[in-house]
Amino acid sequence: MGIEAPASAQQPVKIVAFGDSLLAGFGLKANESFPAQLENELKKRGHIVEIANAGVSGDTTTGGLSRLDWSIQDGTEAVILVLGANDMLRGMEPELARKNLDEMIKRLKVRKIEVLIGGMRAAPNLGADYARKFDSIYADLAKEHDILIYPFFLDGVAGQRELNMNDGIHPTPKGVSLVVERILPSVESLIERVKKRRG
Repeated sequence: MGIEAPASAQQPVKIVAFGDSLLAGFGLKANESFPAQLENELKKRGHIVEIANAGVSGDTTTGGLSRLDWSIQDGTEAVILVLGANDMLRGMEPELARKNLDEMIKRLKVRKIEVLIGGMRAAPNLGADYARKFDSIYADLAKEHDILIYPFFLDGVAGQRELNMNDGIHPTPKGVSLVVERILPSVESLIERVKKRRG
């Protein structure tokens, strides 16, 4: 008789990708979106996971906060949180994004949900002062709440013409796969945290 893995090890880790168009898969087929490509890669690496896509194109941190509680369903064990780019593109005060993200993380932690936050960077045309205030939000919150961080969600993709659509903002399927490849170790750490919590 073979030794069976404990039942908890066979239950999929339920993750929600929560954010804006970068997660929703703006301009992409469903299977090309970040959550779909990420789930596929994790399964190839032997992880038992289910990743729900809770991305909404054009969403700001204010919009995210208003829909957080009903978008993250009961049974969710981890959230990949990627918001703030639209706040920045609209020139909103960095302090507002910080406050909203802080509240989202607090609510998720109360529900015993592990969080990986994907950082964003301000566009150069907004000036050094804005960039300093905005760019520091993610690392500060990760430290404060002891959550995982992937410092810049579009690392290696932003500014690369061949990896982005004509708008220069949204990644092509190839761009998304590079994001997935780079963020994988952080997501695997997130899965480890969930498994430790399960005991």
